[in-house]
Amino acid sequence: MLISTKGRYALRTMVDLALHGEAEPVKIKDIAKRQDISGKYLEQIISILSRAGYVRSIRGNQGGYYLSKPASEYTVGMILRVTEGSLAPVDCLSGEDNPCCRQQDCVTLKLWQELDAAINGVVERYTLEDLVQWQKNMKDNYVI
Repeated sequence: MLISTKGRYALRTMVDLALHGEAEPVKIKDIAKRQDISGKYLEQIISILSRAGYVRSIRGNQGGYYLSKPASEYTVGMILRVTEGSLAPVDCLSGEDNPCCRQQDCVTLKLWQELDAAINGVVERYTLEDLVQWQKNMKDNYVI
């Protein structure tokens, strides 16, 4: 499984909104500059996050984006799934039912199921608030 730039940038965007969006809405150009992401690409990502109801916007000169809910209510898995789709390591595990005609005889199915469970366990264990705290700790440990 490979997480695309869309998924990685969506996580960085959500962390940025959590860090900077409490007092006032955050402008796309400010996120793009801080996160070194193309403004046009960031607009596409924000659009996905907005359609999912993860971010809201305020129009106008003082407008921008902010999180719809507290950072503690978003898991990393939620954010990655909305941008990446399924995080399953193989196609046969990407839906609710396994459509593979070989599943009864597939010697590797147990391996893929365990890998899928491990991936889901990690991305569901951590919240956006965890990432925000990690970011703050990184800045607190800065030494000259």
